[in-house]
Amino acid sequence: MTKAPIFTPVLIAGSIILMLSFGVRASFGVFQIPVAAEFGWARAEFSLAIAIQNLAWGIGAPIFGAISERIGDRRAIIIGALLYAAGMVLSSVAVTPGQHQMLEVLVGFGIAGTGFGIILAMVGRAAAPENRSMTLGIATAVGSVGQVIGAPAAEFLMRFFTWQTVFVIFAAVILASLMLLPFLRAPAKPATAAPEEAMGTVLMRALRDPTYTLIFLGFFSCGYQLGFITAHFPAFITEVCGPIDPGGMLAGLGVSTTSALGAVAIAVIGLSNIVGSILSGWLGKSYSKKYLLAGIYTLRTLISAAFILTPVTPATVLLFSAGMGVLWLATVPLTSGLVAQIYGVRYMGTLYGLVFFSHQVGSFLGVWLGGRMYDLTGDYTMVWWVGVGVGAFSAIVHLPVREKPLGALPA
Repeated sequence: MTKAPIFTPVLIAGSIILMLSFGVRASFGVFQIPVAAEFGWARAEFSLAIAIQNLAWGIGAPIFGAISERIGDRRAIIIGALLYAAGMVLSSVAVTPGQHQMLEVLVGFGIAGTGFGIILAMVGRAAAPENRSMTLGIATAVGSVGQVIGAPAAEFLMRFFTWQTVFVIFAAVILASLMLLPFLRAPAKPATAAPEEAMGTVLMRALRDPTYTLIFLGFFSCGYQLGFITAHFPAFITEVCGPIDPGGMLAGLGVSTTSALGAVAIAVIGLSNIVGSILSGWLGKSYSKKYLLAGIYTLRTLISAAFILTPVTPATVLLFSAGMGVLWLATVPLTSGLVAQIYGVRYMGTLYGLVFFSHQVGSFLGVWLGGRMYDLTGDYTMVWWVGVGVGAFSAIVHLPVREKPLGALPA
C-alpha cells in the first residue's frame, strides 16, 4: 500500500502564508522605540497596543474558525488578509496611542484569519491520519521562521524607509500571500461519507466534555510565557545581565552590549523553536500527546525556575533561550493534534480557535502584567514566578485528559 505524502500543496502553501503572517506580527517590537520617540509616548502605550493585538487575535481565532467552516477556508483567509492589511495601513497614519491601540484590533483579527487556527485546520484536514501530527509540526516550524526573519527584516527596511512606509510594505506582503490560495484546495470527500453533524452539535458536545476544558485551561500558560518573554525578555537582559566579555566569542560576533544580546536571545529562541516544533510533531505520531504536553510544561517550569535562581550572565541567557526555544511552540502541533484526534477535523478550526483564545488571554496577561509589575516593583521577579506557577499548573492539568475520540467515549 502506497504511503500518503507528507509534503502536499496545502502544507507548503499554508506554511508560507503562516510564515508571512507570523513574521509581520513578530516584528512589532522593533517599532516600539521609533513610534514612541516620534510622538513622545511612554513605552507602555505601544506595549498596550501589542497586548490588545494579542487579545484580538485570540478573540478572532474561533470566529474565523467558524467563518471558514461556513463559507470556506480560502474566503476566510481573504477576509483575514484584508483586515490585516487595512490595520497596518491605517496604523501608519495613526498619531495617538488610542488610535494605535484601536487599530491593533484589526491587525489582531487579521492575524487570526491568516494564522494558526485557520492554516493548521486546513493542514490537518488535508493530511492523512498517520501524517497529521508531523504535518502540523512542519507547518508550525515554518511559521516559526517568521519569528526569525520578521524583526530583522523590519530593522533592515527602516534603514531606508520610515516606520510608516514599512507598515505599508508589510501590508503589501500580507496581500501578496493571497497568491498562494489556489494551492489551498481541500481534498475531495469520499462519496460514501456519512452525513455531517451540525457545527453547533459538535461544539456543544466538546464544551460539555471535561477533557476539552482541561485542554483549554492548559494552553493558557503557553500564551502567558510566550507573551511575557517576547515583550519583556530583551529589556530584562539589558537591565540585569552581567557584562559581555570583550574578548569572548559573543564580542567576536559583534554582540558587545546587553541590548544586542537581547535581540540575539529572541533569534536563538526562534531558531531553536523550528527544531522543537518539528520534533514535537514527529513524537506526536508515536507517543501520547497529553504526556508529551505535560513533559513540555514541566521542562519549561524547571528551566524558568533554574534561570531566575542563578545569576544572569550571557551564557545563562543563551542556554535559557536555546532550551526554552525548543519548547516554545512545541505545544502547538500537539494541542491542535489532540483537538483533531478527539473531536475530528471537520470543525477543527472552531474548536482549536476556542482553545487558542485561552492561549491569547494568557499572552495578553503576560505582556500587560510584565509592564504593570515592573512599574510597581522595579523588576520582573514576580512575573517570572507567576510563569513558573502557571507552567506547573498546565503540566498537571494535561494528565487527566482522555485521548480517545469523543465518539468512542461512553455516554
